[in-house]
Amino acid sequence: MSSHYIELHTASAFSFLQGASLPEALVDRAAALGYPALALLDRDGVYGAPRFHKAALTAGVRPIIGAELTIGAGGAGEAGKAGEEKRSQKGSVPPIQPIPPFPPFVLPVLCETQDGYRNLCRLVTRMKMRAPKGEGALALEELDGSVRGLVALVGRTALDGRRYGVGGLLDRLVGLFGREGVYVELQRHFRRDEEADNQTLVALASAFHVSTIATGGVRFATPAERPLFDVLTCIHHHTDLVHAGRRLAPNAERYLKSPDDMAALFRDRPDAVRATRDLADRLQFTMADLGYRFPEYPVPAGETQPSFLRKITDVGARERYRPYHDRARAQVARELDLIEKLDLAGYFLIVWDIVNFCRQHDILVQGRGSAANSAVCYSLGITAIDPVGMDLLFERFLSEERGEWPDIDLDLPSGDRRERVIQHVYEKYGRLGAAMTANVITYRGRSAAREVGKALGFEPAQIDRLAKVMNHFEFTDPADTLPRHLASVGLDLNSDRVRLFARLWGEMQDLPRHLGQHSGGMVICQGRLDACVPLENASMPDRVVVQWDKDDCADMGIVKVDLLGLGMMAAIQDALALVNGETKATAEPAGRAEQVFGKISSATSHQPRLDLAHLPPDDPAVYRMLCEADTIGVFQVESRAQMATLPRLKPVCFYDIVVQVAIIRPGPIVGQMVHPYLNRRAGREPVQYPHPSLEPILARTLGVPLFQEQLLRMAMVAAGFSGGQAEELRRAFGFKRSERRMKQVEVQLRDGMTRQG
Repeated sequence: MSSHYIELHTASAFSFLQGASLPEALVDRAAALGYPALALLDRDGVYGAPRFHKAALTAGVRPIIGAELTIGAGGAGEAGKAGEEKRSQKGSVPPIQPIPPFPPFVLPVLCETQDGYRNLCRLVTRMKMRAPKGEGALALEELDGSVRGLVALVGRTALDGRRYGVGGLLDRLVGLFGREGVYVELQRHFRRDEEADNQTLVALASAFHVSTIATGGVRFATPAERPLFDVLTCIHHHTDLVHAGRRLAPNAERYLKSPDDMAALFRDRPDAVRATRDLADRLQFTMADLGYRFPEYPVPAGETQPSFLRKITDVGARERYRPYHDRARAQVARELDLIEKLDLAGYFLIVWDIVNFCRQHDILVQGRGSAANSAVCYSLGITAIDPVGMDLLFERFLSEERGEWPDIDLDLPSGDRRERVIQHVYEKYGRLGAAMTANVITYRGRSAAREVGKALGFEPAQIDRLAKVMNHFEFTDPADTLPRHLASVGLDLNSDRVRLFARLWGEMQDLPRHLGQHSGGMVICQGRLDACVPLENASMPDRVVVQWDKDDCADMGIVKVDLLGLGMMAAIQDALALVNGETKATAEPAGRAEQVFGKISSATSHQPRLDLAHLPPDDPAVYRMLCEADTIGVFQVESRAQMATLPRLKPVCFYDIVVQVAIIRPGPIVGQMVHPYLNRRAGREPVQYPHPSLEPILARTLGVPLFQEQLLRMAMVAAGFSGGQAEELRRAFGFKRSERRMKQVEVQLRDGMTRQG
């Protein structure tokens, strides 16, 4: 039969131990079941919303966004006072005996409009920013005036008379959200007393003239994931399956059922089923445009951001390029035209401003990565490598086809100097206007083995052995070798418990464990970031993080600037100071060029001041030392593997050093690319190409793919990938590889190469 049912209450694994399926798995299941739309409501945040949004659009399912808000203990009401006193300065607040708080409860809310989403983000930010990491709650009173555009669902919580009397909570919610903004939620999981509670809820809804709505309260995609959900419950409560008792789900009913199954389950409440479609039609908020705007750089009167960028780039280029030759002029002009066309001038000005702050405060700063391919970045002093002289590809950094923001990484001396720069960004854009990007820590081989082993009641010594052996599966497919490795730690492969361990360990892979902090990625915006994404405290003092990682931010159009700390940068800064023998007392006044990209004029009247941009790239003595592996203390080429390879590669130019650094990495080593390259370089092996069409891409590395950008260009040529598909491939190649994601990309590659012949 045809059903009007749409599931409007689903939580994913991004509820951190409150859900067992990734957003993509829920979307795949919803699409297979024929759902036209699906709602995701993760606990106290929108952590999984970008991935859910992206997967849903791909699958043809309309994504609906919401969250489960924790209400009660820890809010600004009775329970919150105790927490606020605890966090206040010692002695500033007289001790008060707080009223014992009621247990917190969960209030599901759905975003009807962009205002609703904005209000949700700000409510979550308010909750998280005043609480230690991983904690927080709202008082019900705090919702007053902050729920426009939100719709609330209330279920069995409304029957708890300890807080407000039976029906009192529903009365308060109607006062906050309005009658059209509250639905009484009915669920059927075959629990004891559930039907009696549902009858009371129906009566309450009638008394307050609000609609009832059927939901599944979904926590996993299929019934088969119930054991995994039980393990997550054990982790949450620090117990094992034997002692978890009633904390465990009584059955596997909280899976995503089909619309027809849900309609049949609520055949006696067709109004509650129809309400799901009616409400879904109202919930038209989309994450396609969150209203994010990058900050506007304040330019002098009479200037626009593009014109001012052109002016300071010209000043910098004349100082960097000595002389400012025609090739450099043409490249700078071409880049500036594209930057203006893509409306990115403000981004370059903001990064230039951060670099200027560093130089003004004697903090060595150096752009890295693909930004080194830009002559504009070189002219602005952001990078120190001349991309024109090095013949670097600008499109690797910025391309109109890719349709995304450029990514500029800034290396800084680690420690206090880097922290000064981060705090400067916070001060300039505000604690609600700047934040670090998150790093989603997932369950991998070792951590998954420990948690599953504990939940199943393995002995501590067995868990230690399991964690050690399972760690070897970080970058391999475990299916072929799992039995052998389990047997190696003395486990009986015929045991039901061991087989269950193997299954659950595999299912735990890539599930979110907790939210960490990116090593240096910062996002900033015009206005308040929490209009686009909730913010929360990091574990590190004076740090704020958004709830999304760098890829999620990029998908949602939020721009990141990396401020990365390197100990070697501090050593280089000290070395340059020693070489220059310069003090502040002898330094010359800043000229116009210095205002653009820092002090690079003469330190004295006798010799020029040395800086990174003007270190000679072709000093024969340096290359002799490299060929002899005399590189102890030299960043990037001081490891044993590098020192063993340098005499074989024999670098004679800067590009050779780039190759040298690239080949001693997991990709080329595991892919067995090192020896073919060295043999071809030495003439012991002919240069060959997998296909004639790939020769322009691989010629410079003698037919051996060594760089990520080569692999992306190969995919575009051999498999017909678009710029966007190539970007997905790049992400799949990331350090924290997802087996599921890699398999998807592999299928796309094979299909594309088949189509290309």
